[in-house]
Amino acid sequence: MSTSRNSRVARAAIIVMAGFLASKVAGLVRQLVIARVFGATGALDAYFAAFTAPDIIFTLISGGALATAFIPVFSDYTNSEEPSAKEAAWRMASNILTVTFALSTVVSLLTALLAPWLVAEIIAPGFSPEQQIITVDLMRLALISTIIFSISGLVGGVLYTLQHFLLPAFAGFFYNVGIILCALFLVPRMPEGQGVYALVIGSIIGALLHLAIQLPAVWHFRIRLRPLFDLSDPGLRQVAVLMGPRALALGLINAKLIIKSNLASRLDPGSLSALDYAWDLMQLPETIFATAVATAVFPTLAELAARKAHHELATTFNQTIRTILALTVPAAVGLLVLGSPIVRTFYEGGNFSSGASEAVSYALSFFAFGIVGHGLLEVVARLFYAQKDTLRPLYAAIIMLFATGSISWLLLEPLGIGGIALGDTLGVFVEVGVLLWWLRALLPEANDAPTLRAAAKIALASTAMAVVLFLWLQLTSGNHIILVAGGGILLGAATYGATALLLGLEEVKLVPRLVLRRGAA
Repeated sequence: MSTSRNSRVARAAIIVMAGFLASKVAGLVRQLVIARVFGATGALDAYFAAFTAPDIIFTLISGGALATAFIPVFSDYTNSEEPSAKEAAWRMASNILTVTFALSTVVSLLTALLAPWLVAEIIAPGFSPEQQIITVDLMRLALISTIIFSISGLVGGVLYTLQHFLLPAFAGFFYNVGIILCALFLVPRMPEGQGVYALVIGSIIGALLHLAIQLPAVWHFRIRLRPLFDLSDPGLRQVAVLMGPRALALGLINAKLIIKSNLASRLDPGSLSALDYAWDLMQLPETIFATAVATAVFPTLAELAARKAHHELATTFNQTIRTILALTVPAAVGLLVLGSPIVRTFYEGGNFSSGASEAVSYALSFFAFGIVGHGLLEVVARLFYAQKDTLRPLYAAIIMLFATGSISWLLLEPLGIGGIALGDTLGVFVEVGVLLWWLRALLPEANDAPTLRAAAKIALASTAMAVVLFLWLQLTSGNHIILVAGGGILLGAATYGATALLLGLEEVKLVPRLVLRRGAA
C-alpha cells in the first residue's frame, strides 16, 4: 500500500474510530440508564425482542447490505473519466434512495400487520401473553425508525464514497442521545408499566437525529439526491444484483437475533435482557476497533479491486487483518478476565441487582472471544464485496447460521444463556474460517507469513496481559469496583502494549503514529 494511500486510510480510520467510539460510549450510557431504570426484567425483554424484526429489515434493505453493494458501484462512477459518469452517479443514487425508502415502507407496514403472529410463533414463543402484547405494540412503533434509516443509510454511503467520514461516523452517537433523553425525561412521565414505550419513542427521535446530523455534509458536497424511480437505470440494476446475495447473507446473520430471542424467551424472565447487555459490552471494542478500521478501508479495497491491483489489494488486506488482530485479541482477553468488575461498574445500581450482574457477566464470558471473530469477519467479508463477489459470503453465512443454531440449541439446557452466547461466538469463527479457506484461491497473496508471525506475537503479549490481570484481581479483591475495573483496563493495556513493543509488533507501533499524524494534520 503506497504511503499516500496508507495515510488516507489511516486518517479515515482515526475519524471513523473516534465516531464509533463516541457512538458506542453513548450506547453504553444508554444501556446504563436503561439498566438503572428497568433492571433486567420481563418488560425489558419485550423491548429488546420488539427490535428483532425492525433491525433485520434495516440491515437487509438500507443498512449493511446496501452499503456494501452501493459503495463499489458508486465508486466506479465517481472514478470514471467518462464525461457523463458524474451525472449517472447521482441518477443511480437518487434511484436507490427512492426504491429503498419505498421498499422499507412497504415491508414495515406488512411486518406491523403480521407482528402478532411473528411474536407468538417465531420471535418470543416463550413469553407470557401479556409480554407478547407489549412486544407487538413496541415493534409497530419501532418500525417507524426503520423507515427513517432507509434515507440516512443511503446518505451515509454516499458520504463514505466521497471520502467524508466525520458526520456519518458520529450519526450513531446522536441516535443513542435520542434514546437516552427519553429514558431520563420521558419514562418518569409515562403511566405505570408503560415506561418501555418511551424508549421506542426515543429510538424514533434518535433516527431523525441520525439523518439530520448528516445534512450539513449533503449541502457542503452539493449532493444531488432527489425522488426518482427508474428501474431501467443500469447502476440501480448492478447494485440490486450485488445486494441480493449480500442481503440474504445478512438476513441469515441477523437470523441469529431470532435464534437468541426465541431461545432466551424459554428461560427465566430477564434472560434476553442479560444477553443484550452482555452483547453490547462485547460490541464496544469490536465496533471501535474492527468496524471502524473495516469501514475506513473498504472504499480503498473497492478502488484497488476496480483497478485490478491485486498485489496492493492483498497488501492492504493483510495489513488490516494484522491491525485488527492486534486490537481485538487483547480486548477479548481483557473482557474475559475483567468481565465481572466491568459489568458491575457499568450496570449495577438502581433497579439493576447483583443477580442481574452475575447473569450478564456469565453471558459475557462466552461472548468475549467473539470480538476477534466478528472483527475478522468485518474485513474478510468486505474483501469479497470489494471484488463484487457476494455469493461466497452468502454460502458462508448459511453455514454459520446452521452452526450457531445447532450449538446454541444443544448447549441451552446445560449452559442456559451461556450456551446461546457460545453458539454465537463459535458460529462466527466457523464463518470466518470458511471465507479464509475460499480466499486462498480468490487472492492467494492474501495469505502471508508476516500475518502468522504477528498473530504469534499478539498471542504472547495477550497471555502476558492475562497473567498480570489475574494477579491484579487477587491483589485488589475487596477494593472499590471502579478501581478494580478501571485500574485493570489501564494496567492490561500498558502490559500488552509494552510486551508487544518488546516483541517488535509493528501494528502496535502504528496506533500512536496514527494519533500523532492526525493531531498534526
